[in-house]
Amino acid sequence: QVQLVESGGGLVQAGGSLRLSCAASGRTFSTGPMGWFRQAPAKEREFVAGISRSGSITYYADSVKGRFTISRDNAKNTMYLQMNSLKPEDTAVYFCAAARFMLNSGSYFQSASYDYWGQGTQVTVSS
Repeated sequence: QVQLVESGGGLVQAGGSLRLSCAASGRTFSTGPMGWFRQAPAKEREFVAGISRSGSITYYADSVKGRFTISRDNAKNTMYLQMNSLKPEDTAVYFCAAARFMLNSGSYFQSASYDYWGQGTQVTVSS
């Protein structure tokens, strides 16, 4: 089993920045691709960003391209999401997720591709 714990959420004004972290523990050697998803009130959970096991391949939702950056430090078993130029529509609970096996490019975008999930961290962007 792998446990994931998010941190770094909070309240920020529009145009501001936040950095989310996702710390993995447990059988972390089995953690492969990872991703960030978010869910706003009364909305479906949506893909935000994904990263391969090595960190060399990344994917982003169109809504965050150019503003968010995903990265990981495998030595620290931690994944990050740097969020800049935040907008009120970025307000949501952000979840990190990890997959046990390699994913093809399309699978990164699907929540069903991931085996482990964190509890989420709230991000609120005020206008």
